[in-house]
Amino acid sequence: MASEGYANGDYGVMSDGFSAGALFKQGFSYTYDDLIFHPGYINFAVDDVDLTTSLTRNIKLRTPCVSSPMDTVSEESMAVAMAAVGGIGFVHYNNTAQEQAGIVRRAKKQRVGYVASPVCVRPSDSISIIDALKAGRGFSSVVVTEDGAVGSRLVGIVTSRDVDFVRDRSTEVREVMSRDLVTAPAGTSLEEAAKILIGSKKSLLPLVTESGEFVELLCRTDLKAYHELPPLGAPSLGSDGKLLVGAAIGTRDSDKDRLKLLVEAGVNVVILDSSQGDSMYQRQMIEYIKKAHPGLDVIGGNVVTGYQAKNLIDAGVDGLRVGMGSGSICTTQEVCAVGRGQGTAVYKTAAVANALGVPIIADGGISNSGHVVKALSLGASTVMMGSFLAGTDEAPGNFFFQDGVKLKSYRGMGSLEAMTKGSDARYLGDKTRLKIAQGVSGSVAAKGSVLRLVPYTLQAVKQGLQDLGVSTVKAAHDGLNAGVIRLEVRSGAAQKEGGIHDLVSYEKRRF
Repeated sequence: MASEGYANGDYGVMSDGFSAGALFKQGFSYTYDDLIFHPGYINFAVDDVDLTTSLTRNIKLRTPCVSSPMDTVSEESMAVAMAAVGGIGFVHYNNTAQEQAGIVRRAKKQRVGYVASPVCVRPSDSISIIDALKAGRGFSSVVVTEDGAVGSRLVGIVTSRDVDFVRDRSTEVREVMSRDLVTAPAGTSLEEAAKILIGSKKSLLPLVTESGEFVELLCRTDLKAYHELPPLGAPSLGSDGKLLVGAAIGTRDSDKDRLKLLVEAGVNVVILDSSQGDSMYQRQMIEYIKKAHPGLDVIGGNVVTGYQAKNLIDAGVDGLRVGMGSGSICTTQEVCAVGRGQGTAVYKTAAVANALGVPIIADGGISNSGHVVKALSLGASTVMMGSFLAGTDEAPGNFFFQDGVKLKSYRGMGSLEAMTKGSDARYLGDKTRLKIAQGVSGSVAAKGSVLRLVPYTLQAVKQGLQDLGVSTVKAAHDGLNAGVIRLEVRSGAAQKEGGIHDLVSYEKRRF
């Protein structure tokens, strides 16, 4: 009888662990590391796990990962890379409206595999300019166009072989450039362009319009690196056939002008970027956006309670960003005494938002693939990554070495350094006389390319969902709500046991 009741979902004496509903009623604020899920029954292969999910009411993603709108995380290269792996990047707004719109416009023009923002020179430029490019950016092969810009008529190419033995570095490019060019038509697929480039045995393949204007570039070294990456799958594309790109804005009147420029640049979705999103300012901006740009999806937040979630959903948001003080560089909970453990915040807000058809983004606290599994299983549809993606090749900034370790700078948008550029509006502090930091600046270790990091991470996420016995993000949500997915709280000793321990030394590799 007991086994029959168990099969029908009546766990009775055979139940183990807690349902989420029971566990989160105990009055504690839990982080991801506090929680552990019990394994379920596996009746499918790991590659059968489908991570397709919803970013907003109207936008779906093939993978549940988005990049945070931070000035040390998300600009043009990150937006392109995140779309390439099936997610989306949100461009920060700690810059001028024109700069942000320009980043969005350039990102949307790019295609995966092609050179981002190829450098051009004029025929009249000197070789010394190419020397400077090599010293500052590490390459010496450039495209030569009439006006020295993309969109101008292609006239030649200069590689290191053309300039290595020219003593007079004031020599004009026109005197040394190669005019015997192999090109491909604009719009050629990456597969076809690759065949042409490989067959030509040249280092660069310019793509040109019928009238000869240079529009894109395929590089042999980049193509080789691209083929060494794990399979990326289909990129995130909008209805216009271009890469999906998101952007953050604030809630000030000036942000209405910023929004107009972003819409003109083709932005697909905007996030209202506030550390505490349940405010009259955000409600007013949501109302304005829905009237001025009714076809544009809006993500509100940040919120951490069901009450806050309901308020913004009633105001008209298409998605919610969840988290307050859980990021590795955020000190909001310490400074302001408000926030919530991220595990509890995700569960409580998702319980309200998902019932009303609004997806949530779990923002903050993601440092490994297990955290992604926990966020999705607790009700999130996507996870937003800051520190996890900082330090990648695509994150803004230059690498540097400290004690032999390759690093890249990373800072919170609540840090004093970021606030000096304007991010204090996010914390409703741009009008105050005294600036109080709610974040810090630091550095993170180099992580390689997003195009490698995210696919491997998502493979681990698939394995996690398989261990839970669910093959989709929705199945995880349904299993949690039905009490089929069981979990419990780990003691400090249990958390230690669940990690690496009792070794004299070890090397921890991501993949």
